[in-house]
Amino acid sequence: MELTLNPVKRRGVVFTGGEGPEPERAAALAAGAALTAAADSGLIAAERAGITPDIILGDMDSLDTRERLEKYDPQKVKVYPRDKDYTDTELALFFLWEHQCQEIWIIGGGGGRTDHLFGIERLFERDPCPDRWFTKGEDIYCLTSPQTVRLTRPAGSTASLFPLGGGPWKIRSRGLKWPLDTAPWNRGFAGVSNETAAPSFSLSLEQGRFLLVLPLTGALPADGAAGTDRPPRRAPAPQ
Repeated sequence: MELTLNPVKRRGVVFTGGEGPEPERAAALAAGAALTAAADSGLIAAERAGITPDIILGDMDSLDTRERLEKYDPQKVKVYPRDKDYTDTELALFFLWEHQCQEIWIIGGGGGRTDHLFGIERLFERDPCPDRWFTKGEDIYCLTSPQTVRLTRPAGSTASLFPLGGGPWKIRSRGLKWPLDTAPWNRGFAGVSNETAAPSFSLSLEQGRFLLVLPLTGALPADGAAGTDRPPRRAPAPQ
């Protein structure tokens, strides 16, 4: 299937099952996407947000009814067997990378089964990996060195960081209650429940990759703080 890409905005958005932002917020997050994919029951969240996905993928085992698929062009629906090597969210990511999306946002995936939650978190350990993840209450960034990001949150907001990959890790902070400059970043370590000391803060990543978990606020999150460029990755074929 041939898809027309926006030559300026190369962001792909995946709607996946599980708890995600309210429909109005989800619609705003997806509004700037070049391509939107729905992974299985993520189609329900996309429809509630008023979004028509460019592609729908998965084994459809968690979709409430397959009748939802009947109104879509069959070329935009890829049904896979339940017994497969990849999750539905992975299939959506592969598709977006294959179609030259260099920045990927995931909407949904919170709550529900813990193994599904861990499965999405593991995606950020890979290369390539997604850039943002929005659950019902969290705005999650994947940050890869070297880069400096400046973000705005109300003073007193929580900010938690988790090292990803094999390290080494080195990060500096400004505007957090407990500076990160001398934190012992070893595998298995986590910086949980730090707090913003001012309405804005900055993180300078010198080594490694981190997952930054922030509360989802009323303001629409900014576009910045994307990770590294992602090489295309080819998806497995549906059966």
